[in-house]
Amino acid sequence: MSDQADPRDVRRGVKAEIQEFLTTRRSRITPEQAGLQIYAAGRRRVTGLKRDEVALLAGISSQYYTKLERGNAAGVSAGVIDALAKALQLDGAERAHLEDLIRAAGTTTVPRRRPAAQPVRPTIQRVLDSMVNTPAVVLNARLDILTANLLGYALFSPMLDDPVRPTNNARFVFLNPRAGEFFRQWDKVADDTIAILRAEAGRHPYDRKVSDLIGELSTRSGQFRTRWAAHNVQIHNTGTKLVHHPVVGDLDLPFESFPLAADLSQSLVTYTSEPGSPTHDGIILLASYATSTQTLTRERSLGTEQI
Repeated sequence: MSDQADPRDVRRGVKAEIQEFLTTRRSRITPEQAGLQIYAAGRRRVTGLKRDEVALLAGISSQYYTKLERGNAAGVSAGVIDALAKALQLDGAERAHLEDLIRAAGTTTVPRRRPAAQPVRPTIQRVLDSMVNTPAVVLNARLDILTANLLGYALFSPMLDDPVRPTNNARFVFLNPRAGEFFRQWDKVADDTIAILRAEAGRHPYDRKVSDLIGELSTRSGQFRTRWAAHNVQIHNTGTKLVHHPVVGDLDLPFESFPLAADLSQSLVTYTSEPGSPTHDGIILLASYATSTQTLTRERSLGTEQI
């Protein structure tokens, strides 16, 4: 099977994505929020902005904006993207996503095959293994766990217990009934997961592995379908994960995600704890538990199809 999706299906899909993304972005902004003076507001049929109002705010014709919203985005200039981003009050992640979609829609030839991701380098694994009191994992762009240190394996043991390989965060969140117990803020984790996958799908619309994962989740999870339809995207490099671990209980874990320069599709994610906090005590206990079960933990294969 080719790693690239069918070009005709991709182009149709990108046009639909542009339409749905722009529609959802203008629907969330009221005329008052946009600084427009509206008369006889009670007669409006929509709460958000109309197409002609977006065009007015962006300084382009209504006909041109309507054409663009329908996915006919070839030749859109950076200046128009700037104006649309301002009119629709897009944040950095949303603007980047719009640029990705417009670039894909304007591509008339199939892009070159995405370079094959590289295995996690031994030096990175050694860095992971040196972090004895910090859970750490390496993820790829579609949220597969590629590798981890001993404490990372122990922290995410409920996810790794799933026999399906490769181990994937999104599949665990939406398809595993244990996810609601493991993630104490499941709704937030679900929204964040969707936002990351949505951005990745916009960056690489021809990546079959990404589209297959989205298709699987859409088919099997109503929660995924509903949240996916919101078209939210997000840059998610830092935050706090609240989990309930089956061995040590509740943990509040600030995390940082570091892209690996040699392969930007991979990120090193670390989870830390405040010294003296209950979470810190829990991590120390988890480290002791992980050491005692080291053989079992190390034998948990992440699968051969990691990249």
